[in-house]
Amino acid sequence: MAYLKRFPAFLMFYSGESGANAPDPLIEPTSAATPEEVVEEVHRSLGLALRAELHERILKNSPAFFETLIVDLLVAMGYGGSRRDASERLGRTGDGGVDGVISEDALGLDRIYVQAKRYATSSSVGRPEVQAFTGSLVGLGASKGVFVTTSSFSTHAIEFVDRIPQRVVLIDGTRLTDLMIQHGVGVRLSRTLEFKRLDEDFFSEDL
Repeated sequence: MAYLKRFPAFLMFYSGESGANAPDPLIEPTSAATPEEVVEEVHRSLGLALRAELHERILKNSPAFFETLIVDLLVAMGYGGSRRDASERLGRTGDGGVDGVISEDALGLDRIYVQAKRYATSSSVGRPEVQAFTGSLVGLGASKGVFVTTSSFSTHAIEFVDRIPQRVVLIDGTRLTDLMIQHGVGVRLSRTLEFKRLDEDFFSEDL
């Protein structure tokens, strides 16, 4: 963030400024960079900054907010039917190792069990926690689960999931923010830029 704030273009985006009084963007492309490549690099930098800000805000909010966020994300991705149906289930199962259950589709033909851990970046989710969640799935006769954390998963946890018959998806903090941006959860469109190119067909006089 400190590096990005050196650029007026980013400061304008970050503060939400717009209009004629806003500072002109300061972009210093390399001699080999095309205008499209410069724009893509700026877009990538803004995306990284947004992901970091999302992660920071999630950790600042309460565990109840994190639970609601997961509901909103799963519904936005097409799971659980309506948000009302999803929120009535998630966080109310009371089963050990499971935070909630959500329908895989609007008709409720199959169910997905959810575990959520709001950890700091310095703490990772290890194999014992993932194994406990998987054990709960076996006890419930379930075959699908989603384990969401704001931090990361250890190598042993990832390897364990790859070997079990149950289908368990691990969503770490990076993937969580990626999915939030992709499905419009916790973010909103700030600005759309339209680029136009010369229409060669229009100027062609070939008969």
